Parts: sequence; C-alpha cells; structure tokens
Amino acid sequence: MKCRVCGSKMNKAKTDLPFKIRSKSIVIIKELPVLQCSRCSEYLIDDQNMAKVEQILSSVDRVAELEIVHFAA
Repeated sequence: MKCRVCGSKMNKAKTDLPFKIRSKSIVIIKELPVLQCSRCSEYLIDDQNMAKVEQILSSVDRVAELEIVHFAA
C-alpha cells in the first residue's frame, strides 16, 4: 500500500498513540498495530484494529485525566 500523503510505501509497525476522549482526558494505547509510511510517518489503522480501539476507549475510567492501555490483539 502507498501513503496517501507522500506516495511512499506503508509498512506494518506498532506504535503508541494518544486519543483525546474528553476535554481533559487522554488515553494512550501502546503497541497499536498500524501501517506506517517509511518516509513521512503518516499512519493508518485498519478497520478491525479501529473497532478494538473504540472498544478500549469506551471502557476506560471516565474520571482519569490520563490512562495508558496496552493493545492486545
């Protein structure tokens, strides 16, 4: 697959990504599988993994300002 930003090759990778779920709450998902551009670092999350991300985000502590969760495939 080619990057939609720069046209370079997208490679499988694991990365840590922050998701802002409310004005003062952030969830960091560690080791999330993505396709990442070898040149510009643009990334894509496939539909199956995004569904899992949505499930994780819906189950986090609603009071915490910061929560760190490991992605488990």
